[in-house]
Amino acid sequence: MEILNCIGLHCPEPVLRAKAQLEKKLQQAFIVMVDNEASRENVLRFGKSQGCEVSVIPNDNDTFHITLIPGDTADGKDSLKEGDYHCELPGNSNLVYVISSDSMGRGSAELGWALLQTYVTTIAEVSPLPSHILVYNGGVKLVTTDGKTLEALQDLEKKGVVIWVCGTCLEFFKLEKEQKAGTITNMYDIMNTMSSAGKLVSPF
Repeated sequence: MEILNCIGLHCPEPVLRAKAQLEKKLQQAFIVMVDNEASRENVLRFGKSQGCEVSVIPNDNDTFHITLIPGDTADGKDSLKEGDYHCELPGNSNLVYVISSDSMGRGSAELGWALLQTYVTTIAEVSPLPSHILVYNGGVKLVTTDGKTLEALQDLEKKGVVIWVCGTCLEFFKLEKEQKAGTITNMYDIMNTMSSAGKLVSPF
């Protein structure tokens, strides 16, 4: 079984290598080795989106061996598209919110954090709901800090809003184990979502 050694590589490189392997049309199982949770989640999600049977084995040295077995539908998917991961909410014109900091505006960091809390909890009150909320850089603190804002994000997920959380950013702030909302993603998904958005909204 062929092994793709992606140890030390950051997303989206492991996903792109898995994509290239599937595009060879070999229809043979292969293993992707990664060493972080962001890459693990993204390779698993990609494999499933391409019709593969996927499984993961964690190892003692903090690495993961992800097995992808191409299925009947894998041969028919040649391109990696944002639409392979989820469905858009109907009637929202693909509205996307971008939260890239832990402070709204400039001046007082304390005031900026408080304003951002209010901003996020108000999203559900504004029509239409977004199809996505992109959270990266200091914004990832929103999905790791207990409180009404986290609860608001969790409620938005229940309503069908997709919340992409930058895995590299969680790792940078050492918050990987604190994530309580959203789905870990990579720059490929973030850029794809931005480029296909009907409208981008940001508090910054």
